[in-house]
Amino acid sequence: MPVAEPPGAQDRSRSSEGPQWEDYARCIHCGLCLNHCPTYRLWGREADSPRGRIRQMLLVDQGQLRLGERFVQHMDRCLDCRACETACPAGVEYGRLIEAARARIEQHYRRPWLERAWRRLFFRTLLPHPQRIAQVARLLRFYQRSGLQRLVRASGLLHLLGVAERERLLPPVDDEFFFSCLGRTFPPLGGRRRARVAFFAGCVAQVLFARLNRATIRVLQANGCEVVVPAGQRCCGALAVHAGVRDVARELAVTNLQAFSVDGFDALVTNAAGCGATLKEYAHLFPLSERARAGAFAARVRDVTEFLAELGLSAPLREVRLRVTFQDSCHLLHGQRIGEAPRRLIRSVPGVELVEMHLADSCCGSAGIYNLTQTEAAFALLREKMGYVRATGADAVLTANPGCMLQLRAGVDLFANDARDPAARPIEVLHVMELLDRARAKD
Repeated sequence: MPVAEPPGAQDRSRSSEGPQWEDYARCIHCGLCLNHCPTYRLWGREADSPRGRIRQMLLVDQGQLRLGERFVQHMDRCLDCRACETACPAGVEYGRLIEAARARIEQHYRRPWLERAWRRLFFRTLLPHPQRIAQVARLLRFYQRSGLQRLVRASGLLHLLGVAERERLLPPVDDEFFFSCLGRTFPPLGGRRRARVAFFAGCVAQVLFARLNRATIRVLQANGCEVVVPAGQRCCGALAVHAGVRDVARELAVTNLQAFSVDGFDALVTNAAGCGATLKEYAHLFPLSERARAGAFAARVRDVTEFLAELGLSAPLREVRLRVTFQDSCHLLHGQRIGEAPRRLIRSVPGVELVEMHLADSCCGSAGIYNLTQTEAAFALLREKMGYVRATGADAVLTANPGCMLQLRAGVDLFANDARDPAARPIEVLHVMELLDRARAKD
C-alpha cells in the first residue's frame, strides 16, 4: 500500500515544479519492477531497485533522509533505462522521478572536485557547442590514426591511470562530419513527394555517426520524403537531463524549439532513441505556464523507425542474406513505447532472418555516459548481453540508437568474437536504417 501522506507534504509539493506527492505515492511497492531493473538483478539490493530509490527520494523530499553520499551513490547507479515503467502496473513515471532527484543533487550536493570539473567540462563547456565538439573530435581522430593510440595502449599508461577500459570504448571518429549537411534540403527520389520531414542530427552523432545520418536521409529520400536539416539545431539535451543538469537542457530545448519552428513539416524525425525520448518530453523542462509550445513541438517528433513503419516503405528492396537479432533501445521501448516498428522494418528486407534474443528489452549498459561513470556495472550488463547475442547465432545485432551501437561494438570486441570460431566473420553492429540503406535497390 502507498505510504500515508505526512502533514504538510501536499503544500510543499504544490509549491515546486518537481515531483508532487501523488507522483511518489503511485508506487504501491508491489515489487513487479525488481526483476526488470538491471541494477537490482546485478546486486540484489533494495536501495538499488526502483521502489527502493523512490522511497529514498521521498524521504529526502520530506527532510527525513540526508542528501548525502549514499543517496547520491544509489541515484547515480541507476541507468534511467525505464524498464520499471513498462513493468509497473500503477503507472509510476520513474524516469521523471530519477531525473528530478538528480537535478536536486546537482543543485544541493557538492561532488568531489575532480567529478565537478569533468561534469562542468562535458555538460557546460562541450555539449552545448558544436564547434567545440568538432575540435575535440579532430583531436581524437589524430590520436586514433597517427599511431599515438597504439603507443599509449602498449605503454601501460592507461592501466596505471585506471582508464584502460574506458579508453577501449572510444569509437572511431568519422572522416567527414555531418555538420556540413546542416541547412541543406534533400529532395525525394523517384518522383512524387509523400512527406516532408525535418531531420534531427544530434550532437556527438555528427562526428561519430555521420554515415548513419546520411544513410537515414537516403532511406527517407528513397521512400518519397523531402528531408530538411535545420541549420540552427543543437544537442537535444538528453545527456544533461539524465544527469540532472536541467538548466543546460532547458537552454538547448529553447534553441531547438526555435530551429524547428518552421511550419510545413509532417514530422520531426530522429534516428537516436535517446534523443527522441527527450524531444518528446521537452514540456517537462518548462514551468506549466510555458509548456504549450514545447508540447506542440513534441507532438511532431517521431523516431525514424516509427515514422517509416507508419508511412510504409515504397522503395524496392533487394535481397540481403543475413541472420540478425535485435536489441531494444531502452528509450525507444520503455521511453517511447515503440517495439514492433523496427522489427517490422527488419522483416521487410528480403533474405533477412530475424532471431529474437533472450532479454532483448534489457539495457546493454550504455545508458548515455553510464559506461564511463559506472564502468564496472556497465561491462557486467554488456557481458551478459553479448552472451544472449552469441546464443542466437546472428551475423549482426541491430538496434535503433547510436549510444547502444557504441556499447554493442565494444561488446563484440571484448566478449563476443573470442568465443566464436576465429575463422568466422565478426558480428556486425548495425542501425536499422543502415540495414535498409544496404537493401536499397541501387540505380
